[in-house]
Amino acid sequence: MRGVLPLEGIVVVSCEQAVAAPFATRQLAELGARVIKVERPGRGDFARDYDTTVRGLSSHFVWLNRSKESLALDLKADDGVMARLLERADVFVQNFAPGAAERLGLGHEELRARHPRLITCSISGYGPDGPYRDAKAYDLLIQSEAGLVSVTGSADEPAKSGIPAADIGAGMYAFSGVLTALYDRERTGTGSHVEVSLFDALVEWMGFPLQYTAGSGAPPPRTGTSHAAIAPYGTFAAGDGTEVVLGIQNEREWQAFCTTVLRRPDLADDARFRTGALRVAHRPDLHAEIDDVFGRLTGPEVVDRLARARIAAARRREVAEVLEHPQLAARRRWAEVGSPAGPIRTLLPPLTWESDPPKLTPIPEVGEHTEQILRWLDTP
Repeated sequence: MRGVLPLEGIVVVSCEQAVAAPFATRQLAELGARVIKVERPGRGDFARDYDTTVRGLSSHFVWLNRSKESLALDLKADDGVMARLLERADVFVQNFAPGAAERLGLGHEELRARHPRLITCSISGYGPDGPYRDAKAYDLLIQSEAGLVSVTGSADEPAKSGIPAADIGAGMYAFSGVLTALYDRERTGTGSHVEVSLFDALVEWMGFPLQYTAGSGAPPPRTGTSHAAIAPYGTFAAGDGTEVVLGIQNEREWQAFCTTVLRRPDLADDARFRTGALRVAHRPDLHAEIDDVFGRLTGPEVVDRLARARIAAARRREVAEVLEHPQLAARRRWAEVGSPAGPIRTLLPPLTWESDPPKLTPIPEVGEHTEQILRWLDTP
């Protein structure tokens, strides 16, 4: 073991709330950075109150805020605490409403003029300018404006993503942007500014539907778990109710699927299904043929046939099943983290550093580390 995580010694100060910025800084914390989360005195980050499902704590807050220190601070009357923090900080992250950082004296131009090595990161809904600059930017609203809702769901009804896709996308771009800025500082000796918006992040993720629409003149149709351009692709039920997700990517797989899985080699050369485009055009007929065979099999039988045919497949699992997923158990992906409500089961971060374990320190209470941080600021 190296004994040192890659970001040890890096100090991150974050005026953050909700999802995007906390998600970004949690990744930095788990790689060893000291993340000081600045919260309003009293209730703190409003994501603490989203729900009470995790032993009285918010599921979002539990997910996003382990491994950080909480400093309760009134930014409008902080007695110079922020200024002193930023003198020691390597990175400053904020997701204030547009213009709020500047009004507080925390705009990136002002900060970097005072602290040339400081890396600043601003996360907003739509960016620092443009007609949507001041628009509310809840995840659902961004999903709607970026078109994600229009391509998600069934043919009859659009749907939002079941997870906060815009927040997660922006958080990950902020994380990678800060890492890039830290690397650049090693070469140049100066910090830089990272600007991320939820809208830009999600529009980037919409690259396939945007290109499809620009090229064809029509958007990809909503197809549930199916695919607009590939068939068969999606969820099919066995006779015992087990739902299996599969995808046929090429003609070799189609031949194997017909011969080994369906045991209907005649379908491989059926005029309706001879090519990928024809299978998409005749999707209802294709699904009827598959449903007829699968309906007479059990889930294990379907899975076994798919495995023998080397067809890409998966179980469609409910969330409760994922909690007990055999892959997570086999790879020891679960850990425990402390919290104000006691130990909580949590997943290890997906990004780890060689053989060194990630930093997994407790989820803080509001202002839990205020006195400790103030003492540190008073230490030369």
